[in-house]
Amino acid sequence: MEQRLDFPQKSSSAYQAMLGLERFVRNCGLEHPLLDLVKTRASQLNGCAYCIDMHTKDARVAGETEQRLYGLSAWRETPFYTERERAALEWTEALTLISQNDVTDELYDRVRQHFSEEELVSLTMAVITINGWNRIAIPFRSVPGSYQPPARAAAHP
Repeated sequence: MEQRLDFPQKSSSAYQAMLGLERFVRNCGLEHPLLDLVKTRASQLNGCAYCIDMHTKDARVAGETEQRLYGLSAWRETPFYTERERAALEWTEALTLISQNDVTDELYDRVRQHFSEEELVSLTMAVITINGWNRIAIPFRSVPGSYQPPARAAAHP
């Protein structure tokens, strides 16, 4: 695979706009392990190899277990995730696959049991942001495997 376009180099202002969203997500107050799971799960659903590589590396550096990362695509069938994480993953799937899912009142009520209204806005912004990064990395063919996490994960996309 060869990268088609270096997004940050070709449009610094667009890249900075995306980084602004990422900074909001990183500092929104939601737990970073939860955000790592959300970013990885959305990237799995979208088939974004670059972002899967990035966010699993970041999660591992931050202390996430391999078992939880390996089980993420089948999270409903595993006991590895808290109820709050399950609610976030269900919300992530509904918003990522929005044309296939109805974001029902029942789903909203289940998620609200675990997230305040402000947290739900932050979670929604996290899902929107990773979906945006996926939609940049996939068409421009960001090369998976090239990302190296910082000593302590907090990077984007």
